[in-house]
Amino acid sequence: MSADPLVEPLHPLALTEHDPVFTLHERGKMGMHPTVPLADRDDLAAAYTPGVARVCEAIAAEHDLLYDYTWVGGCVAVVTDGSSVLGLGDIGPAAAMPVMEGKAILLKEFGGVDSVPLCVDTQDVDEFVDTVARLGPSFGGINLEDIAAPRCFEIERRLQERMDVPVFHDDQHGTAIVALAALVNALTVTHRQVLDTTVVISGAGAAGVAIAKILWEAGIGDIRVVDRVGLIHEGRPDLPPHKAEIARLTNRSGRSGDIVEALRGADALIGVSGGTIGERALAGMNDEAIIFALANPDPEVHPDVAARYARVVATGRSDFPNQINNVLAFPGMFRGSLAVRARRITEGMKVAAANALATLVADRLAPDFVIPSALDRRVAPSVAAAVATCARRDGVARR
Repeated sequence: MSADPLVEPLHPLALTEHDPVFTLHERGKMGMHPTVPLADRDDLAAAYTPGVARVCEAIAAEHDLLYDYTWVGGCVAVVTDGSSVLGLGDIGPAAAMPVMEGKAILLKEFGGVDSVPLCVDTQDVDEFVDTVARLGPSFGGINLEDIAAPRCFEIERRLQERMDVPVFHDDQHGTAIVALAALVNALTVTHRQVLDTTVVISGAGAAGVAIAKILWEAGIGDIRVVDRVGLIHEGRPDLPPHKAEIARLTNRSGRSGDIVEALRGADALIGVSGGTIGERALAGMNDEAIIFALANPDPEVHPDVAARYARVVATGRSDFPNQINNVLAFPGMFRGSLAVRARRITEGMKVAAANALATLVADRLAPDFVIPSALDRRVAPSVAAAVATCARRDGVARR
């Protein structure tokens, strides 16, 4: 039935009136408060002029004092261009701000790390990198968020080259860390060895590429990555640089074909692509399989279907067991990196974070419990300790 042209359409603001989510978001989800008293003239003189000048002069003479006498050593920028926000896509930097605020309060609540959300109004790589790099003196780390692939790979690489603080694209590495942790425990549940395991990754965007790299670093026996065209292999023409790199690390047999061919004889599936993977493809997997269908809100394989083919099933949703949630990784990753003033985040630090996560539930493993809850308060301290130790071992810590 057609709409009545005489009836005014409901304004979007009217839809917010009785929605408690909008009530929670009124005036934003975060603020700033002083950590020192400002009760009298002496307080003002010490916190601001003239006392502050002495601290400024000391930092000018010895740069590293910045980390001791300002909040920089415990503060992260959460930065986006709004080009790939949640499952909403390219909605622009202004509309991305609620997500950046959310990321910031998660860093504070779970990791004790202060942060500032920054939405940069450009999708030009040069402009974005230059803008963020010039803000470098203000932050001890950079959390890139919701930036579309393949631009996100170049942005992260170039920022890390220009900056002497950790640069971490959470959509890539946070997902990869938590997926590896869950996979390590799922292999134990299904009595598999890392070196003998074949994992198929459906999706070669930001998360898919990072997962492939961390699985390779962890020693997974064979990794097969599938994109919209099919299996990625070295003989496939016209691969962009990020996929050409994946081709060199994965698909040892040079297998080609679609997702059905990729899953034939596979032990595990990790979906980070959206869409749907049919039962004909799942039927080709080995017995006691592992299926992580991480697209949100609609997994590539519904858990009820996945359970017919897999012993261990995980999703990105909180209403099913085994939620692969990035909040398990990034607060501890930054807490540990900042604690040792790391110059960057290494692949070893990511694997160390994953192993720390896996260990937290090692004594309670079950098919429906291979990863800690996002609300488990042991997580960030455990991840931070492992990351800090590895940073020192990898030679990127400054203390």
